Amino acid sequence: MFNGEKIFRIGLGYDIHPFSEGRKLFLGGIEIPYQKGLKGHSDGDVLIHAIMDALLGAIGLPDIGFFFPNNETYKDIESILLLKEVLKMVEERGFKIENIDVVVIAEEPKILPYREKIISNLAFHLSIYKENINIKATSNEGIGFIGKKEGIAVLAVALLSKEKKYAG
Repeated sequence: MFNGEKIFRIGLGYDIHPFSEGRKLFLGGIEIPYQKGLKGHSDGDVLIHAIMDALLGAIGLPDIGFFFPNNETYKDIESILLLKEVLKMVEERGFKIENIDVVVIAEEPKILPYREKIISNLAFHLSIYKENINIKATSNEGIGFIGKKEGIAVLAVALLSKEKKYAG
C-alpha cells in the first residue's frame, strides 16, 4: 500500500580523463568540435561517466567499472548506451530521476555553446524533462593537470525518488 510518502536518495559521481590525439571528443553524448578527444576504454565521455556513477551511487550499487569493465565488450562503446543500461538499473529498483546537476572542469573547450544540446540529449535518453538537468562549467584557473589543458574532469550529483511502500 502506498501512503504518498517518498524516499529520496542522492548519489555523487566523478570522472576524469586525459586528452588524446586522434580521438573525437564526446561530452553528454554530443560530439564537440575540438582538436583532441578523451582517452578511455569507451568513447571517454567523462560527463556521462560521472552521471552514471552518481545514479549508481544513489541506488547503492558499485561504480561503472564494476558493471562495464575494460574488456573487449565495451571497447570504444558509446557511453550513452551504457547510460541507458544504468537507467534500467535505476528503474528496476523503482526509482525515478528527480534531477541531475553537473560541473564540467576544463580549460578548453568552452562548454556553454554546447550546453543546451547536451542537456536536450541527456533528457531524451534519460526520459526526463530538460529542466531536471543542469550543467555548469568552470576552469581550474591554470592549476594542475586540468589547468595545463591536459584533460577534463566532471562532478555529478543525482537526486532520485520512489514511493515508500508499507506492508499491511
